[in-house]
Amino acid sequence: MKLVTFESAGSWRAGIVIDSSIFDVDALLNGDSATSAPSVRQLLAEYGGRLAELSARLIAAAKVNPKAVVGPVDKVRLGPPVTDPSKVLCIGLNYNDHVAETGRALPSHPDIFAKFASSLIGPFDEITCSNITPNLDFEGELAIVIGKQCRSVSAEEALDFVAGVTVLNDITARDLQYRGTQWLAGKAVDGSTPVGPALVTLDEVGDIQNLDIRTRVNGEQVQSSNTHLMIFSVRHLVSYISYFLALSPGDMITTGTPQGIGAKRQPPLWLKPGDTVEVELQNVGVLRNVVR
Repeated sequence: MKLVTFESAGSWRAGIVIDSSIFDVDALLNGDSATSAPSVRQLLAEYGGRLAELSARLIAAAKVNPKAVVGPVDKVRLGPPVTDPSKVLCIGLNYNDHVAETGRALPSHPDIFAKFASSLIGPFDEITCSNITPNLDFEGELAIVIGKQCRSVSAEEALDFVAGVTVLNDITARDLQYRGTQWLAGKAVDGSTPVGPALVTLDEVGDIQNLDIRTRVNGEQVQSSNTHLMIFSVRHLVSYISYFLALSPGDMITTGTPQGIGAKRQPPLWLKPGDTVEVELQNVGVLRNVVR
């Protein structure tokens, strides 16, 4: 199942992608009695433990309610799959090759920082923060979305609490990041972080630890790796974080970037107005954003 958030009459609504078309989830669930549209986060709160059941119900409803179609997926404006997460947690230094290019020692525990919902933008929205920094960098990443409340879960059971996977570009203002000892200023700029295009449930993703990930700037490949090269697996990350922090439906954990970031190139490759940056994750989708 591919869940999306789409724009309708100036507000966000939850949708499902079926055969390259978006259907309104609220219309599929409630028909003519649809009154209020749940967000994807609210949908996960209700169905996070029954996603297969939800998928079957929505697909069956789409067959008998074609009026619920919104339009082709490439003609509808998409927002972040979850527009209102209570937590966006990010892992730094989680690929061996990226750690090597930074000159740091391998971490013994996950390095965690945070973003806010205000930093998230849609998968094809413009990145409009070049006026804030001349040192705008890219970081293609796999991100997971929590489906069920969890606390102190084991690594073995961790994926039972993951709703699915999406793609994230951890756009970073490097000068702001390194002005102090904390990374927040450079990582959580308003409107800086593309996410999407869909939340793809695990049954459609395949092996979460064996997915190719690539980043391109103006068509040139600048990052190429595979999630099996993570230092800390998704299972480990969910278990580690849930030990000290309760995770809720809709919470997002983005799992780090491989080598090739602009800051470590000679000369540095900074994003500038007019550049197009793409992040592609196997079996999940592509982000494509223009810098302004």
